[in-house]
Amino acid sequence: MPVRLKSFIGTILLVLLVIVYAVVATIVAVAQLAESGPLVHLAYFFLTGLLWVLPAMLIVKWMLKPPRSKAG
Repeated sequence: MPVRLKSFIGTILLVLLVIVYAVVATIVAVAQLAESGPLVHLAYFFLTGLLWVLPAMLIVKWMLKPPRSKAG
């Protein structure tokens, strides 16, 4: 796959990941943390604020992987 196409697909995937992840994290927070104290909110948003980086790293790693050479 050409590098430019891979970068384009990876960029679209990263944007979608951030949007979906933010919506899901917010829905869970509203549904589960309504009665919780401020420290629970802080811990939840701290962890969810960092957790999205793991799938993003996989996407970036895939984007930066060099194309396979056509040996034959």
